[in-house]
Amino acid sequence: MSGQREIRARLPHRFPMLLVDRLVDVVPGERLTALKAVTCNEPWYEKLGPQNPDQDFAYPPSLLVESWCQAAGVLATWDDPNPDVLQGQVMLFGAMTGVEFHRPVLPAEVLEHRVRLDRRIDDTLLFEGDSRSAGETVMTVGRIVMTFRPAESLRPTATTG
Repeated sequence: MSGQREIRARLPHRFPMLLVDRLVDVVPGERLTALKAVTCNEPWYEKLGPQNPDQDFAYPPSLLVESWCQAAGVLATWDDPNPDVLQGQVMLFGAMTGVEFHRPVLPAEVLEHRVRLDRRIDDTLLFEGDSRSAGETVMTVGRIVMTFRPAESLRPTATTG
């Protein structure tokens, strides 16, 4: 089992956007299982009160995808970590297909992100998998594409007028 030290060595994300808490299984170049605890202490719940209906407490689907993608990023960088987005290679997510949400996720649930590397083509990786809570699938990921680009090539260039 691996924790924040290993995760932070591979991802540039920090609070409040670091959405992976722990790694429970890593097979480099093949698969990874990560955990994310959903809590009411997260900033997106800050303005919700007892008057809000239950559905307002559903974890935002965009953050569910982001959390899963961060787990994929940990797998992608396992053997070559570089969390400094100003130097080296920058991780970019390019596309996703077949993402299905099966039910809302509520605070107090622990997400289990299961990520599988389908294939690697040069600097592009294709992932698939799912997210579960208490053994129940809450999201299926058909395919997510990630690529790496040199940080230098992504910097703005000076234009001449």
